[in-house]
Amino acid sequence: MNNGRFAISVHILTLLADAPDGEPISSEYMAGSMNINAVLVRKELANLRSYGLVDSKEGKGGGSFLAKPASSIRMSDIYEAVKPGSLLGKNKNEPNPACPVGRQINEQLDQLYADAEASLLKSLGKKTLAEFLRQFH
Repeated sequence: MNNGRFAISVHILTLLADAPDGEPISSEYMAGSMNINAVLVRKELANLRSYGLVDSKEGKGGGSFLAKPASSIRMSDIYEAVKPGSLLGKNKNEPNPACPVGRQINEQLDQLYADAEASLLKSLGKKTLAEFLRQFH
């Protein structure tokens, strides 16, 4: 997952978890914290909203906030919201079916990737957003 979406989403959710009394935070504030364009933040907020991790309030004093307590959001939930189609990528070409390796490589890679992703999810599932936030205080 080299596209940065996980890092951006974790940053967003950590900022929201750190907000006093769950007050809404603007996408502009979050973008300033990450030093990225607010459009990218809003795009990720929309995705996180679709997974039930954030909600928002429009108008004066509006912004985004956590849709549920940080203690009930696991890092694996965040990964699931932004995960790519394939953790480690796929061959761009079709291997030679006459080759003993080529005819099986994609199936073997699929299993290897599934095992790696299961291990990653297990590890990420051990830490909540609240536990992650404690590292900053």
